[in-house]
Formats: sequence, C-alpha cells, structure tokens
Amino acid sequence: MEQEKKVLSLKTLTKSTVWDVQENDIFRLLESAEKDAEQKENIRHYADIIRSAFMIEDITREPQPVRTKYEKLGYKVGQVRLEEGMRSLWAIKKRPITRVTDLTYENIRHISAAKLIEVLDRNFGGGWDSLSQSIKDIIENGFDISTTTLPKERLHKKGGMYEKKIEDGFEVLEVPKGSWVEAIFAKAKPEAERPRMKFNTYPDDEENEDEDVEIEDTFNKPDEDDIEIVEPNDDEITEENYSTMMDLGSGDPDEEAEEMSEYVDE
Repeated sequence: MEQEKKVLSLKTLTKSTVWDVQENDIFRLLESAEKDAEQKENIRHYADIIRSAFMIEDITREPQPVRTKYEKLGYKVGQVRLEEGMRSLWAIKKRPITRVTDLTYENIRHISAAKLIEVLDRNFGGGWDSLSQSIKDIIENGFDISTTTLPKERLHKKGGMYEKKIEDGFEVLEVPKGSWVEAIFAKAKPEAERPRMKFNTYPDDEENEDEDVEIEDTFNKPDEDDIEIVEPNDDEITEENYSTMMDLGSGDPDEEAEEMSEYVDE
C-alpha cells in the first residue's frame, strides 16, 4: 500500500521536516504564504523554523556586488515578504553538517550513513569513546552503531564481523590505534524504529493535534494501601539504636523548657 505523500507547505514545516527542503523550496513556500491569511499571520513563526536549518542573510539593499558575493558562496537570493507591503531580499543557504557538533535530533534522521561516517572521520581522534554522551545519544537516535577493536591483520578476516556488517548494509569507519584498528559500523534505523518525539511549543498548531503523546504508566505503581510497613523487632533493639531512635525529631531541650515555662506563666 502506497503511503500518501504529504503536501509540502509552511503549515507542515517543522524543525525536523525543514531539513528535507532546499533553498528554492523555501522561496516557493514563502511566496505561496502570501495567498493564505493564516500563514501570513504566523509568518514570523515559520521564519524561525526555517532559520533552524538555513543560514539567512537579510540584504537591506540590493547592490549587485553584494548579491553576487553571496551567490558565489552558494547562497540562493530572492525576495520575501514578511510584513504587509514590505519586501526583503534574502540570501539563504542550508546549514552544513560537517562536524559532530552540527548533529541534532532534528537533522540526524535526514542524513545518510555514508554522510555520518564522513562527519565522524573529519572529527575523530580517539574513536567512538572520544565522543560526548550527548552526541552519542543523538547519533544512536537515527543509526544502529556497533564497534570492534582488533589487530589490523584480524579485522578483515574472512567471515568475520567486518565482512558480515558490510554485507548487512553497514557503513564503516576505521580508526587506527597503533597496531590495532577500531572499526565503527553505522546503519540507518528503519523508520518504524525511530521514536516519535516532539515538544510542541505551539499547542494551537493544527499539524500537532495528532502527535503521539506518551502517557505515564501508573498501572504497576503500588497503591498506598499495598505498601508494607515493617514493624521494629524488639529483639533487635539495643541500647545504642534505641537512643538514636528516640533522638529523631527531638528539639533543643532548653527551648522546650522555655516554651513550657511561658505556657505555665500564662
């Protein structure tokens, strides 16, 4: 059964799906928004979403040298209308993903395993364990990752893990460690295994009405009546722990005596 293709519009644009579009798509979406009153009203909100995935330069003037400079840098330049009767000139370019610090939960599902290996190769020195836990969590949100460290001559042994992983569709990065090599295998997770997580900052948006909501499981939590209260065993009470138990919660004896004296005087 073919999946229904979702119509691309500013209304369906999120900080995740915006990574699927290109610069020319952005100009078309903003142009179509001029004909939709609801989209025009929320244009600033959509602009913030676009900025999460694109570098945007607002060119206040239109001298040709400035426009040419941005186009040589790979930007697309075009007119946009963010306010009624007022047009701006935007130079936009998709944010590059070249370092591990560029990876986010929003864009990790929009790159290939080959691209991930390229990014890791550019940043590595100490292998997988050299990455921070937060970066590992982001990567593993979109990819199956496994590693092995073996002597160079054993890594490519016929029928070994390396060969099996390659046959299973994994991309691999080899990180030399003296006479040993760490192999890092990466393969994109199937779409069904990717968790649907969304923090809705705009609860009134129509596209967010059907988002999955995680409900706290209270079924297995014990009721207050089911909590077992353990009574102290008289045989286990000694002089030492008895005095400790009696001291719990007791206040300053001088303060208590003073309060009692005031009460008697009254």
